Amino acid sequence: MKLYTIVRDFQQEIVIEKSRFICTLKKVATEEEAQDFIKETKKKYWDATHNCSAYIVGESGAAQRSNDDGEPSGTAGLPMLEVLRKNNLHNVAAVVTRYFGGVKLGAGGLVRAYTNSVAAAIEEAGIAEKVLFGYFYFIQDINSAGKVLNILYQQNLFTVSSVEYDIDAKIVLRMPMSLKTEADGWLTEALNTEVELIKEKEEYVEQPLTSNK
Repeated sequence: MKLYTIVRDFQQEIVIEKSRFICTLKKVATEEEAQDFIKETKKKYWDATHNCSAYIVGESGAAQRSNDDGEPSGTAGLPMLEVLRKNNLHNVAAVVTRYFGGVKLGAGGLVRAYTNSVAAAIEEAGIAEKVLFGYFYFIQDINSAGKVLNILYQQNLFTVSSVEYDIDAKIVLRMPMSLKTEADGWLTEALNTEVELIKEKEEYVEQPLTSNK
């Protein structure tokens, strides 16, 4: 399953029936960070009528929370959370601050207002795919390392992350995890021998898909 996040933290205001809706989006790494962000935003907009919130934290989306902050149940926090889910966003928190303008919107109007507020902010913030990359190394005889590296530089499945020279050469390759099997096959054919790739680490890398920055 592909994972996405926002390209950047972002804030945007829209006005609906004289009420101001200020959506603040933030990238967060932990649930604690998300909760701290919500507290800080509520403190900043202490005089607002409502500060509704939603967040999804964790690559598996294990932590998902929403809060209506005084709006009728299910009309604010949950619609906001659904927008995050629809965009498959992870490690993102959203707070929509409302300053009531005197015109009641009704349950349906509130759902649309909070939904549109978050959706519009996400569109402006931009979306990035979170691609899982791995770092793999293999040991090469130091006398043939230069020749092997010249071969490795002639493909686009992976990049040579680093080379460490000692008695032998330790060659570290960086690639999307989804290309690991293909890279194994390419190495075996290109070097005319079976190469044992040993994983050092893996990390998520954000690759922007859309951005209006």
